[in-house]
Amino acid sequence: MADAPHLVVFTGSGISVESGIKTFRASDGLWEEHPVEEVATPEGWRHDPERVLGFYNQRREQIRRAKPNAAHKALAALEQEGFKVSVITQNIDDLHERAGSRHVLHLHGEILKARSSVDPRLRYPLPKGGIELGDICDKGSQLRPDVVWFGESVPLFEDACEIASQADFFLVVGTSLAVMPAASLLSYIEMETPCALVDPDADALTPPGVLAINTTAGEGVPALVNQWRKQGNLMLP
Repeated sequence: MADAPHLVVFTGSGISVESGIKTFRASDGLWEEHPVEEVATPEGWRHDPERVLGFYNQRREQIRRAKPNAAHKALAALEQEGFKVSVITQNIDDLHERAGSRHVLHLHGEILKARSSVDPRLRYPLPKGGIELGDICDKGSQLRPDVVWFGESVPLFEDACEIASQADFFLVVGTSLAVMPAASLLSYIEMETPCALVDPDADALTPPGVLAINTTAGEGVPALVNQWRKQGNLMLP
């Protein structure tokens, strides 16, 4: 498609719920029955690395068993039909890629990779299995999950801002827009760029100037994609 319109999609844990993956943090402050501070902070890693590794090993197997849902598939199909689609995700799963999306930026890392605990440039794919104490990088340091924990910087945030600034339409799916700095991405899109948020609680979450679409990702995203496919553009409904 010549001069293909550019859809930038910002996804959070809500897009993966229908694939059986729980949201990152429940209302009780727990993630899979674990206090977040124990398994998703540098302090938790220093205090008990074995517990942290075991937690992510279990989580990794859950994600391997999960399947892309209708929302992931719809976005990939739109790209395959000629639209330019860039996905910026807070999720650490690989469901966008398995659905067929080719341009995915993981703000908070990827659970199916390990990285050095002394040199973040050293990353290693984990096609199977997990990480155990004693597994080391090329520099001899313990491997850790390649995820961004609370209290750590988000190294790809500037790249995400640049992508957001190029959007012809900015679509937010399944995120409360509460986790910083990712939630500030909206401030980087052009003033006239249309924006919509798909979430069952969209009315409560949507900032001014953003269209609220109160439904699940599995319903709302395919509906938008079908409309855009018929129109050949990224106009609001």
